[in-house]
This record gives sequence, C-alpha cells and structure tokens, in this order.
Amino acid sequence: MPLGVDVVGDVHSRTPSGAEPGPTREEPGPTREELDSGLTAELASVVSGARRRAVRDGDRQIDTAHLLHSLLETDPEVRAAFESGAQAVRVLGYLVQRSIGYGLQWQGTVEDSGAVPVVTPVRETGWSPSAVTAMEVARERAERRGEPRALGMDLLAGLVADPECRAVEVLARARVDVPALLTRIEAGCRQNAQ
Repeated sequence: MPLGVDVVGDVHSRTPSGAEPGPTREEPGPTREELDSGLTAELASVVSGARRRAVRDGDRQIDTAHLLHSLLETDPEVRAAFESGAQAVRVLGYLVQRSIGYGLQWQGTVEDSGAVPVVTPVRETGWSPSAVTAMEVARERAERRGEPRALGMDLLAGLVADPECRAVEVLARARVDVPALLTRIEAGCRQNAQ
C-alpha cells in the first residue's frame, strides 16, 4: 500500500507500514462495481488502467497518482487542460518514475491526505481514501451538469480538489500551477456542457 505525501514534501502516514486500516464507520464502503458505475466507457478504461498499474507496481490500492497517470495516458482532453504539451509530458515523467525511484516512499502505506474524512473501509474497495473521494467528486460534478456519467475532466477536477493527495504532489513537483489548472478544467467542463 502507498504513502501519503503532501505538496510541501512532508511525508506522513495514517497507517503504520504493513497494517490494515479498519473502517471508520459501521456502514460498509462502496464496492468495486459501485465505484466503477456512473463512468463513461473512456473513464472506465482509465480506472482499469489505474488498477493494472497498481497491481504491476505492487501496490494493494489504486491511489490518486495511479488515476492521474492513466488519465494523462488515455484522455486527450485531460492532456489539453495543461498549460502545454511539455508540461503534461513533464508530469508523465514524474509518474513513470514511480516504480523505479520517485514514489517508492509510498509503498507499504495508505494514501490518506487527511484533507477529507475517511468514510470507506479501504480493505474492501482496494482504493485509497483519497482516490475514492476523487471518484465521488467526479460523479457529483457530472450529476450537477445533469449528465449520467463522469468524464475524465471531472476526475481530474476531483484529483486536484485534494491539495494534499499524491496526484497534487506530482503536479507540484512538475511545476504545475494547480489553481490555474483547475480554472482550465472548469472552462473545459463548461464548454462540454453547452
């Protein structure tokens, strides 16, 4: 399982290495099918890619960096939201290094930035708490637009909404202005809604 790192580089973990977190509430968390429902075919492909990447990297959970990596590889609209193609490539460069250097400090712990309350039993879902929250934000954004399914841009917005998640740490290391990225995401989603 991965490790939570905030944007200023302070490493912290809410769960000791190798320990399994328990649920924070009595009610069960969402199942894999519930997390995957409400997604476009393209976004379902992104989630599948993130799941494969987590398994390949030896991570027991999908985290926000897995989702960002898969989004950038698969969704041209998400890549276009970045300031330039070079910036998107720089972010991908950091993400690729995850399994060979950068990001190794995340292995063995749960991504939980603490920015949002944990409401999901992590063991059941195979998703980090931060990744679950990003998926929920993506679905809520689609619902607010009156759309039945979330888009890649919705998930990107969900990822950048948590300033202390791994995806945002990667963006910060790649010198992405996250507030400016969020502005471009919002502009893109408004354009899609017209």
